[in-house]
Parts: sequence; structure tokens; C-alpha cells
Amino acid sequence: MKRIILSGGGTGGHIYPAIAVAEALKRILGEDGVEILFVGAEGKMEMTAVPKAGYRIIGVPIAGLQRSFTLKNLLLPFRIMKSIRQAKSILKGFQPDVVVGFGGYASAPVLWAAQRMGIPTVIQEQNSYAGLVNKIVGKRAKSICVAYDGMERFFPAERIVKTGNPLRSAFSVEGIDKAEALEYFGFDASLPTIMVVGGSLGTRTLNNMMRSWIMTLSGKAPVQVIWQTGRYYEAEMKLFLEQYPTANIWQGAFIDRMDYAYAVSDVVISRSGACTVSELCLAAKPTLFVPSPNVAEDHQTKNAQALVDKKAARMVADADAVDCAISTALRMVSDEGEMTMLSKNIAKLAIADSADQVAAEALKYCK
Repeated sequence: MKRIILSGGGTGGHIYPAIAVAEALKRILGEDGVEILFVGAEGKMEMTAVPKAGYRIIGVPIAGLQRSFTLKNLLLPFRIMKSIRQAKSILKGFQPDVVVGFGGYASAPVLWAAQRMGIPTVIQEQNSYAGLVNKIVGKRAKSICVAYDGMERFFPAERIVKTGNPLRSAFSVEGIDKAEALEYFGFDASLPTIMVVGGSLGTRTLNNMMRSWIMTLSGKAPVQVIWQTGRYYEAEMKLFLEQYPTANIWQGAFIDRMDYAYAVSDVVISRSGACTVSELCLAAKPTLFVPSPNVAEDHQTKNAQALVDKKAARMVADADAVDCAISTALRMVSDEGEMTMLSKNIAKLAIADSADQVAAEALKYCK
């Protein structure tokens, strides 16, 4: 039986690719062919997301560096040392064949310790601009799995493998009954549809964009809109829509059937987190990215720009989104030639079997 540790966390962008690879390992080796252990950061979302997916996880007391001065930063060296000691203990107890890291500070202690104990490590970098932890541990990693070209800026070129970003579910719209999907949202096939999606918590900019646009309408939108508000803004935006009832708009905190949403959407307005970009490539949807400015190294802008450079998407800055994102999306949906070009070019960037490829890289180094 193979024994493999998967580590990463802090955000869904690090956690869900790791879970996707865990599922791929079980598909490849069978339920009895692999034992998987996750290592994450105490108190972070992986400590509930991973058990919910059916896997065991151990937390270490690691924390990230706060960007503003705080007393918590003074305690950081002590937490790092304690986390490394615990990581070494976990490695000695579990005796993994290989450790796979998915970025974020949660993965740092176990990868650092594994490399100094002679245990092979593999890392997966989701973004077009490598994160700090992966840049550090990538120097000793056996393989570096990436989703974008040009990553030799950060890692040794001979160890880079372009696998794409692992996704838990298939986001292709192939095989979806579009009539059934339209009925799910209460939509009409004769009108184009725009999807506005800002992540599980939601995005203030995109919600303000929708609110500003709706206030200019007279109770009916000229296109159909799937508006995902996110959990954090759900009550506020629901109250707003009650005050400004508008036909042709579906609003919800979450979209349970993303396959249906992609099937009916002609244009998507979205943030440009790495996994979201990978989903949109698989769905082959013309996309207007509004990158979040509140991320390390402005990596969402770099993710989006990588597609814009290949004429596979369009982009509007966060500061301009409230004023011009909807009008840009309306122009896009009315230009059949541009829609065809964007769909064709973004589809070229899709890698459907990414999780299997990352799993295969990890298995190369198992005893």
C-alpha cells in the first residue's frame, strides 16, 4: 500500500485541488491501494473541508505573516518551530512514500521537514505567479506541477510539468440538457444569459456592480443574469432585490448546479482565482475577468492577463468594474464573432485530467 501525505490550505484554492488529487489517487490505486493523510493549519477551513470530503487531517499551529504590524507576527517564529517539530513527528509516525504540497503557509512545515528527512516531495502551483511557500520548497522538490507557461521564472525548468489545476468535478457542458438547465433557472432560450460569480463568500465589487446596474433598469433586465452573491452578502443583496424587483435575474448565495449555470451562460463575469480560471477553460465560456486586487503579488491579475494575451478572455480592473463591467459584457454577448473566438481560445487551455496527472507525478516517487 502506498502512503501519501497531501498538504495545503488557508483557502479553497489550495484545499480543493488537494482533495481532487486524493480522489485521483484512489481511482488509480483503489480504496485499498493507498492511505492518504492531509496536513493543514489549525483553525483554518481545511480542518472542516477535508473531513467532510472523507479524509483524515492533522493540523499544525502554523500561521501566515500579517501584512500590517501586529503582535501576532512576533509569535510567528515560535509557531513555525513548533509546527516543524510536529511535522517531523507526523512524518516519522506516518512514514509516507511521498509528500505533495499545494501551496499556502499550511504546507510549509511538512514539506520543509520532509525534504530534510529525505522524503520525496512534489508541489502543485495553481497560479501564474508562484506563491512564496512554493518558491521556497520548489528548490528541493522532485517535480513541480504547474498550470501556466513561463513558470521557469520561479522553478528549475527541468523539473516543471504542465498538468493544469486539479478540479474535483467535471465542468464541461457536454451532455447537459440545455432546456433542462434553462428550466432550472426559470430562463427563456430566446434571451442571452450572463453569469456573475464571485466565490463562496462573495465579492463586494461585483455585487455593487449588479446593484448599480439594476438601479438604472425599469424592472426588467435586457438579458438574463445568474447572480451569485456569496454567503457574506446574501442577506444584503436579497433585501436590495426585494426593493428593486427586476425580471430576468436569478439571485442566490450559491449555485448548486454549476454545470447547469455554465450550460446556459453566454458570458461569465468572474474573479480570476486559479481554480476558477481552470473551470472556465473546461467550460469554454467567454469570460470577462475582474481580478481581485486584495491578493498576494496581485496574482489574479497575472492569471487573467495570461488568458487575455492569448485572446482567450477579456479583463476589467476592479476599480473600473462598477462603472463598465456590465456594459462590456453586454457588448461581448452581442458580438458573435468575438464570442466564438474567446470560446475557441479558452477551450484550448483546458486540461481535463489534471488531477490524474498530478497523482501520476506523485506515484513516480513512491517506493
